[in-house]
Amino acid sequence: MLKKNLIILLVLFLACYIGETAKSEASNFDVNARAAILMDAETGQVYYAKNAGQQRSPASLTKLMTAILAVENGKLDDVVEVSGRAASISVGSTIGLNKGDRITLENLLKAALITSANDSTVAIAEHVGGNHDAFIYQMNRKALLLGAKDTRFANTNGYYDPQHYTTAYDLGLITRYALQKPLINELVSTREDVIKWVEPEREKEVRNTNRLLFSDEVAGIDGVKTGSTPRAGNCLIASATRGDMRLIAVVLHAGNRYREAAKLIEYGFEEVRPVVIFPAGRHLGKVKVRNGTEAVVPVTVLDPVRVKIAKGQLKNIRLQVKLNDTISAPVREGQMLGHALFTINGYRLIKVPLVAAREVPPARLFPRILYWLSG
Repeated sequence: MLKKNLIILLVLFLACYIGETAKSEASNFDVNARAAILMDAETGQVYYAKNAGQQRSPASLTKLMTAILAVENGKLDDVVEVSGRAASISVGSTIGLNKGDRITLENLLKAALITSANDSTVAIAEHVGGNHDAFIYQMNRKALLLGAKDTRFANTNGYYDPQHYTTAYDLGLITRYALQKPLINELVSTREDVIKWVEPEREKEVRNTNRLLFSDEVAGIDGVKTGSTPRAGNCLIASATRGDMRLIAVVLHAGNRYREAAKLIEYGFEEVRPVVIFPAGRHLGKVKVRNGTEAVVPVTVLDPVRVKIAKGQLKNIRLQVKLNDTISAPVREGQMLGHALFTINGYRLIKVPLVAAREVPPARLFPRILYWLSG
């Protein structure tokens, strides 16, 4: 049986182990947004978080989930006939769909992800889901499957609805998944393209709403999606790749979404480094031992605990230790006796096994008999 043995705040330990740099760097970095997160696109590790679990309106960032379902459940070359409902969408960005228009699903996806067309997402939903409400159900089901537990969708395009919300953290999860889809990954990095109708034959040039794609100020920008409504404010999911590292930055209700997302990305590439956050050999608690030459055995980590993190975020690391209640001798050195979970701002950083720091042989027979009699 494992029990929660202790919760250790690492602030003091890390200040001594890494140095006072963490304190000074942390006080200088902030993001002017109501909520934000910086996440590793490959591992999902969180490097920075600000109100990242707070439920907020996502505006057109919603369209990433719409695109995920379209790619997974539709055929890109399907020809979609536009309904009256889709054609009636006139608020915000649209591509001017008319009832009876025929256009491929792939072109509708281009419209949704490149120019954030609200009418295209309704057409996508009706075609892929059979009807709009069935598609919304699928969006919510997919969110849960991806671990986005604080997300609920009420529409496909991000119009304000009190029952339509998500969090910066959930959007990071959704984005990580979306970027694994080659077409989505391609479209969110596309600066300009042409939307083509099957019937009536016509074309429309579109330009990506993400201004970072057109800027040389931030190297490696390759996505992802803008969103804005009066309630949601100006929102942005941005991604950038340098070398073998790709970062996802989410800013919700930002003062200047492009500046703040760029700031997060630069912070990630400049400050995130491999750091030892706990050394091997340092004891992390004790486990009671029955019938042993010692009453307890100390536990430790087998290897130094290394993670990628900005030193300025070290003060936000917390450690939760779970250990066995009691074990019986003999105890082998290196025997697993529990685990340690390191988190940052409440999000998992790394989980490592805890092992016996030394062996504990069984006690001699006579003392063991006395132990049993006394028990």
